[in-house]
Amino acid sequence: MAPLAGLLVLVALASLTVALSRSARFAQLTFTAAVTTCVAAALLYPHLFLTVGSYKLTGLIVPLIQIIMFGMGTTLGLADFARVLAMPWGVLVGTVLQFGVMPCAGFLLARAFGFDGEVAAGIVLVGAAPGGVASNVMTYLAGGNVALSVTMTAVSTLLSPVFTPLAMQGLAGRFVPVDAWAMMVSIIQMIILPIIAGLALNRLLRDQRWMPRVLPIVSMTAICAIITIITANSRDQLIAVAGALIGVVICHNVIGFTLGYWGARLCRLSEADSRTASIEVGLQNAGMASGLAISVLHSTDAGLAAAIFGPWMNAAGSVLASYWRQRPPASSSADH
Repeated sequence: MAPLAGLLVLVALASLTVALSRSARFAQLTFTAAVTTCVAAALLYPHLFLTVGSYKLTGLIVPLIQIIMFGMGTTLGLADFARVLAMPWGVLVGTVLQFGVMPCAGFLLARAFGFDGEVAAGIVLVGAAPGGVASNVMTYLAGGNVALSVTMTAVSTLLSPVFTPLAMQGLAGRFVPVDAWAMMVSIIQMIILPIIAGLALNRLLRDQRWMPRVLPIVSMTAICAIITIITANSRDQLIAVAGALIGVVICHNVIGFTLGYWGARLCRLSEADSRTASIEVGLQNAGMASGLAISVLHSTDAGLAAAIFGPWMNAAGSVLASYWRQRPPASSSADH
């Protein structure tokens, strides 16, 4: 029972830190601290997070991601998708940058840092994932367009069954064999169906006030558990490539933030909308990348980049959001 006890301790830690948060900014900071603690525990005591009896804990990753996506679905409504018609240019620019910049950057960085095989494929996989679920909070803190952020995240997620497998087959396929069809089916089962279920529940129970309080805690706890399991299962490989892989992750994230912002500015989006695009492009759905590494690539090594990208992007995103928060965007018409 020791492995299960260790996992439950980390789950309780993540739940407590997030539950005690009194503001969006503090929630993000405590969540980052919880993830960092979980990674440290997995590195120091990996045996606690490998198996329970004969059951491998990697089998929990896909169900945990489904829980996260279900929680995301409960935060969405039909209005979030209808906004595509109200601001089509911003959504289009953000989506093109998301699936254009990040997969290519991941491939080029994997080559530049000398990675190959499953680890390299995992770097591309992080870039090929849609926007991360934390982007909406970061956008709010940065003074961006929260409505646009929610819509960008929803649209990129719904498009991921098509664009993620295509990017993986075209780019990661140079490192490992990639079954694009199997990946598409996996994304639909792991991401799209739980989101639809969450949407339906939100529609049925939209007057229930407990959902916005409870489900984010459940989702953040699930993210902590996923990162812990991935880190524990690939501890030795992670230690061997940690320095170079951390360098890749930092560069990948910075490229996303930078090209997301300036790409949006070049497309004549407002300052607030450009900040939104920057955060959407820089923050990836690392949980989905972890799940695909296990369910399609059948490799915990392919999930290493996602395990590092998750904690890093939250820390870096918090710093960027705090910087922008001190510099509110101008609301003049000249900015549009």
